[in-house]
Amino acid sequence: QVQFEESGGGLAQPGGSLRLSCKVSETIFSTSDLGWYRQAPGPKNQRTWVALAFRTGKTHLQDSVKGRFTTFRDNATHTLFLQMSDLQPEDSALYQCNVVNRGYVAWGQGTQVTVSS
Repeated sequence: QVQFEESGGGLAQPGGSLRLSCKVSETIFSTSDLGWYRQAPGPKNQRTWVALAFRTGKTHLQDSVKGRFTTFRDNATHTLFLQMSDLQPEDSALYQCNVVNRGYVAWGQGTQVTVSS
């Protein structure tokens, strides 16, 4: 079982910044592909990927957040970060940390991000 410690969510004003963190079990962190997904409230809203940070070091950002968000992983603390800047109301969602290790997939509980004036 993977243990998650997600934090950093909260209320931000448009144009503001937040940093999300996801501390993952040390034993699985280095060999796993990691990512951030988000889902806005409502039963019809789908969970979509925001940022990916593969074990190879490659990262990918969704087009809607390119230039505003950055993801990086800190091996020393086995933590995945999502640095969010120039936040907009459409960024409001529950952000979840994702771990993939071979056929194993796990999700964190999520941290809520609300962007409102």
